[in-house]
Amino acid sequence: MQLRCGSRTVDLSQPVVMGILNVTPDSFSDGGRFIDVSKALEHALRMIEQGAAMIDVGGESTRPGANDVSEEEEIRRVVPVIEALIARTSIPISIDTSKAAVMSAAVAAGASLINDVRALQAPGALEAAAKTDAAVCLMHMQGQPRTMQHEPRYDDVVGEVTAFLEQRVEACQAAGIGRDRLVLDPGIGFGKRLEHNLALLAHLPELGRSGLPLLVGVSRKSMFQALLGRPVEQRLAGGLAVATAAVLAGAGILRVHDVAETVDAVKVAQALRAAGYIARGPIEN
Repeated sequence: MQLRCGSRTVDLSQPVVMGILNVTPDSFSDGGRFIDVSKALEHALRMIEQGAAMIDVGGESTRPGANDVSEEEEIRRVVPVIEALIARTSIPISIDTSKAAVMSAAVAAGASLINDVRALQAPGALEAAAKTDAAVCLMHMQGQPRTMQHEPRYDDVVGEVTAFLEQRVEACQAAGIGRDRLVLDPGIGFGKRLEHNLALLAHLPELGRSGLPLLVGVSRKSMFQALLGRPVEQRLAGGLAVATAAVLAGAGILRVHDVAETVDAVKVAQALRAAGYIARGPIEN
């Protein structure tokens, strides 16, 4: 499986790790640490050395209750970082945004993947993405980031998320964005309770029947507070467990904060997958 990101083609026959680079003052995990361009660049290059195949740059937090950021401010935050990265690395740079103007500015600066939690539903976003040759990650989210965790409800979370993503793929194709440029993300933690997240992770193969690459992002998320009672800085083990399971279920891209550890987990999981690992029930004596 291959993903076309502008002039680059990313081989997803084996899963890859996408490193998270938040250039925001208020992200839930690392807000404020990488606002300075030089610190952001240093951190990104470290993640690349650790094995990241992509870097995802975000200039606006999507955590519940985060403040809105203007287009101008978001562009001011992300474009210098993208330009600095493009000058130092050849791997694809992703822009994490829902705003059409930010997408256009980021791609002009060198980004080759648009990672949109709203799946190109914001005004002008679909048209802006279609005018580029960047890849697009379409994510499912119920509600809006500021209020998405206020009583999310589903009758059939797997069916509803699958239907939504199929509809957005059709919209992209109608706008001229080819399937070779598309990635799907079930949106773990975005308008979903713990039981919804677990159901989606357990049914990743169903989401992958479209034949498009799947991106899974669970790094340090609140589901591990619910499962383990762990604060943000103690959720690595839980994230690695899910990363391993996601690879075994067919995920192609893992979006994470902890790159080195996840790269190791992915290598082990991929070796098991290549050896023919299939989940089975308990062995009867």
